[in-house]
Amino acid sequence: MRVPIGFWCFEYMSQGTLADYLFKSKIKPNWEERIKIALNIARGIRYLHEECEIRIIHCDINPNNILMDEYGSPKISDFGLAKLLMSDHSRTVTGIRGTRGYVAPEWHKNLPITVKADVYSFGIVFLVIANEVPMLAPEEVEEQTLERMINRGFGASKRSQQSVLQ
Repeated sequence: MRVPIGFWCFEYMSQGTLADYLFKSKIKPNWEERIKIALNIARGIRYLHEECEIRIIHCDINPNNILMDEYGSPKISDFGLAKLLMSDHSRTVTGIRGTRGYVAPEWHKNLPITVKADVYSFGIVFLVIANEVPMLAPEEVEEQTLERMINRGFGASKRSQQSVLQ
């Protein structure tokens, strides 16, 4: 009797997660590299939302779910919470899911979820990349507000708001 055997084969992501790459690696990515990382993450999200035959809402975009290869290229991972959107749907209803600090406000209001939930999460990831500051400081147990995170980031990185916007 023959039993079919299946297996998964994944690309080795030698740099670990984006969080590791930004905060634990010996050599920190420079501003140009960080912008390239952010753009490539945005391209990956666009692919999920617009280019897949069945659109995908990831539902948990955060630095721990983005893996980095040996060249510093990001790959979106961990689709365990993802939702599929059929072509005739633009939103879905589901219970709150995702990582604290990266969850879009509509989750907390029990509103239907759209691809905009991932865009919101990406915005937080972008601020983490730009400010070089994690969403939650290790000593803080309560969730940060977006405003406090931005203010802490500008102060910690000694970057003015104008330089980050440029």
